[in-house]
Amino acid sequence: MKYAEMTAVELKNISREETLVILPIAAVEQHGPHMPTGTDDIICTAVAEKVEERLKEKIVLLPTLWLGASQHHLRWGATLTSRVENYETLLCEICESLLKDGFRRVMILNGHGGNIGPMQIALRRLQVDFPNCQLLAASYWSIAEEEIASVMQGDCKTVGHACEAETSLIMYLRPELVRSARVENFDDYVPDLVDGVYVCRDMFQRTSAGATGRPDLASAEKGDKMFSQIVKRVSDVIRHLTEEPLSNYP
Repeated sequence: MKYAEMTAVELKNISREETLVILPIAAVEQHGPHMPTGTDDIICTAVAEKVEERLKEKIVLLPTLWLGASQHHLRWGATLTSRVENYETLLCEICESLLKDGFRRVMILNGHGGNIGPMQIALRRLQVDFPNCQLLAASYWSIAEEEIASVMQGDCKTVGHACEAETSLIMYLRPELVRSARVENFDDYVPDLVDGVYVCRDMFQRTSAGATGRPDLASAEKGDKMFSQIVKRVSDVIRHLTEEPLSNYP
């Protein structure tokens, strides 16, 4: 069920107790010399739409919010962003529209690292006024962490930025958008966690080309395998979450 393709009458007749509404969120920002600026939006939307196909009777899928919290990419250019505090409020307002309409299960499905903090704080804010609702948020890679790691060859086993994972996924989903001649080893990025301490640096300070990891190890075959495993894992987790009784939220 896709929210934007349904009528008001059809949406009114959906069970507010049993249906999970999913808001995919992403970003449009620089992705190094070889990847499209819409990488996060393309991947997150593809995952969300495949999950919706698998769980048609259980979820309502909102249009992907392509704008993200990407201020940490601005010095590279080619980036569209909302300020972190504004983005947090925007997520609150979208979810609040659903909750005030009676829906009691809402999930933010994320495809951009910079959105993690704002989406979690947004749900904290909402929970104060809607304590009896199931409020969920996750990045697709945090749900499918093991599945993604099993496909990766480079030392980094998770989704970075224009990395082995993202490049493989775009090679599979939209191969015409990958500038193959510009793919390199970008494994010289600076970590943002040092000895358990978060060190706040923007991507200009952390990377030499606006990309991370080993996209030179990427392939469409890896992307195909990774994508199918991500979709299966995310679908399985969401199916389980929709079965949790709302009585757990007194």
